[in-house]
Amino acid sequence: MRSPVRAARGRFLSPDSDYNARMTGYEPASAAQVPWALMALIGSVALGVNIPLGYAREGFRRFSVGWFVCVHLSVPLIAWLRLENRVSAWGIPAFVACAVLGQIAGGKFRRNRRGRP
Repeated sequence: MRSPVRAARGRFLSPDSDYNARMTGYEPASAAQVPWALMALIGSVALGVNIPLGYAREGFRRFSVGWFVCVHLSVPLIAWLRLENRVSAWGIPAFVACAVLGQIAGGKFRRNRRGRP
């Protein structure tokens, strides 16, 4: 349980009160405020960016520097899109899943193109 915050004139306010939001300028975004189309757009960007990165990742030895770069290069872009559009942390698992699916699809495309299973 969070501790209450003492406001002016001795009143106690919860950390989620409207007073705190007005005073700090921070208004938390809830999942209901973010349209599903926006989350689908960010997820499709995560998937689309990771397909070529997964393709490139297949050309590197596993756990090499290039492999890590290909795996993690899209993370700042996806995080920036999430934060700029005020998508809550509840969207992170969906975006990670889209990124992983893009990596898998790109790697599979490269393996099939080379004739390896």
